[in-house]
Amino acid sequence: MYVTVRGLPKGPPGASKTVSGTVILLGLTSMFTDISAEMVVAVLPMFATAILGLSPLAYGVVDGLYHGVATFVRVGGGLAADMSGRPKAVAVSGYGLSAVCKLALLPVTNGAALAAVVAVDRTGKGIRTAPRDAMIAASTQPDVLGRAYGVHRAMDTAGALAGPLIAFAILAVIPNGFDEVFLVSFAAALVGLAVLVFLVPNVRRQATEHHRRVSVRDVGRLAGSPRLRRLLVAAVVLSALSIGDGFLYLALQRREEFAAQYFPLLFAGTALVYLVLAIPFGRLADRFGRVRVFLAGHLALAAAYAVAAGLGSGVAGVLACLALLGAFYAATDGVIAAAAAGRVPTRLRGSGIALAQTAVAVGRLVAGVVFGAAWSLVGRDVALYGFALVLLVVLAGVTLIWRHA
Repeated sequence: MYVTVRGLPKGPPGASKTVSGTVILLGLTSMFTDISAEMVVAVLPMFATAILGLSPLAYGVVDGLYHGVATFVRVGGGLAADMSGRPKAVAVSGYGLSAVCKLALLPVTNGAALAAVVAVDRTGKGIRTAPRDAMIAASTQPDVLGRAYGVHRAMDTAGALAGPLIAFAILAVIPNGFDEVFLVSFAAALVGLAVLVFLVPNVRRQATEHHRRVSVRDVGRLAGSPRLRRLLVAAVVLSALSIGDGFLYLALQRREEFAAQYFPLLFAGTALVYLVLAIPFGRLADRFGRVRVFLAGHLALAAAYAVAAGLGSGVAGVLACLALLGAFYAATDGVIAAAAAGRVPTRLRGSGIALAQTAVAVGRLVAGVVFGAAWSLVGRDVALYGFALVLLVVLAGVTLIWRHA
């Protein structure tokens, strides 16, 4: 089954403009899962700081766990998918684990319990992401891989847009209704899991490669291959300066002093921009180079830091920050997976994508903890300007090295 993505530019002779039905179904799975996940993400900073009373440093640890704990299982998920040839089964286990964790948030009353639940939830994400992206790659012709990931990320982001809006509606009706948010989040996760289990077909390796065993040694050699190694180094270094959304939104909320019930709308604003730009940026990546678009996306992130620190103010400043952050995700999230998939053998595609995503997760784990400490030590605005400056310097260096390599 294939569907046509309208409005795409003409590619090379013989290139396809279609995105498979498997990609659409996986997009639906991700959409409902992201409704669930982003409902929680949208209230997590306020829940952690206002309800549980965590400091910026303590929240930085939680945020680092949220973005980085998947590091420890992501490659394992990709390797399991490659070794078994059954990426769907691996993905189901990850989606199921994350769904259960939404219920586990109900009894949380302190930072340690919150960190534990977040760690398990992100473990589920780490298990599922590479097998899912490998299924997308296996269902897509190479010349439209960036577009396929763009379509998937657009559907995924539709959920990321709906989730915060649902959380906002719940909190508007039920002040401090965090338990209600967690329950509805669990229900949405179950719907996404059902789509994956009952509708998504089993996508396996091609028969010509099925009998070639994949081992841990293969993954080690893959990580050391020149084409992939440069991408991994760039990803981990830049991601170490990519702080979580929650910090930026907390900075905006404290500077503008708007009511806490409006906090989820910040996540919705970023998701809306991401939704609009995901497919166009995927097209740009296919046409002009995936690494170029990935690097350019970090310019938008540095600008978002500066705006959040006070370069912009009022409603215009808030909207500018959300737009820049959404552009950053559209230029990097699906693009890094497409870039990795194009640099590895087909039979190791899940592992290659997992290695790239692990590099990003390692960096963001570091970024969350370091920025939380910087906020506590030197203040919010100085920390944001400092991260923006260092990010620009590092980005310039990575770009020069990439061009001359």
